[in-house]
Amino acid sequence: MKTTLNFLFLSLVSVGLLSCSKNDTPVANNVTLHFNNTFKNTTIVLGDASSATATQNTSAEGQIHHFSELKYVISNIRLVKAAGGEVPYHINDLDHGARVINQAKPQTLDYVLTNIPVGEYKQIKFGLGVKAELNTLDQVRFPNFYAEAGANDTKMHWEWGTGYRFTKIEGFYGPEHNKLSIHTGSTLEGTIDKPDTYKQGVDAYREIALSLPAVAIVGKQSPRVVIEVDFDKLLSGKTNTIKLGTGNAIPSVHTAANMVLFVDNLGGNGSSDLSGMFSARSVEN
Repeated sequence: MKTTLNFLFLSLVSVGLLSCSKNDTPVANNVTLHFNNTFKNTTIVLGDASSATATQNTSAEGQIHHFSELKYVISNIRLVKAAGGEVPYHINDLDHGARVINQAKPQTLDYVLTNIPVGEYKQIKFGLGVKAELNTLDQVRFPNFYAEAGANDTKMHWEWGTGYRFTKIEGFYGPEHNKLSIHTGSTLEGTIDKPDTYKQGVDAYREIALSLPAVAIVGKQSPRVVIEVDFDKLLSGKTNTIKLGTGNAIPSVHTAANMVLFVDNLGGNGSSDLSGMFSARSVEN
């Protein structure tokens, strides 16, 4: 009888260990994207016109500038498997798959992607801005993102473009601290209040593709990917070298054509440059 009980006990322990072993192997985990906004290799500190602590940068044209406000929208995220194939992350849902990155709010700099399938990932793709089919100020369909983008301290609604601002940069340049205000976003052409006449104007949405410096392994651990966002590229980009002046430093003056020069620097030109100001710096598994 004692031998039988011992055998039964050992059998139960074995089943329990097998069950724990199976349960310890996840089928999904999180991936954290950390956005580090910099001028070259220096993390940006914001400040007003007379700030002694704001991070200053000097452009290729020799213009000294710094920022008082820095925001941009990330959406349409896809992770590319090492073996091939993409894992989309709520690509048609702005409430769950988009984020306003706001340098003034450190909590927005870490974007946690939840329930990513276990596996190895070699690349990340995402959009700077919002793709055309989702780029309407739709409070009903995406109430959370609408509220986040439209908050008083965010103001990423772009009414005249009937969509969202994709980037919003405020600051100062030159020895007299001239105002710097760069807003980008897609536009519509047509007759005001006649939606049937609307058509795509400037398409400011850009697709970003970044190869990771090491494979991100999703398993029992949740990897952290550091993405450096170098705003030196705003004026000294791979595509355009821009000198600020009375014709392009504020949205009320610069044209849509001028805006595209900034867009191509920030998000790439869509052909020879698919990274713009973004680079994947490290992977912490």
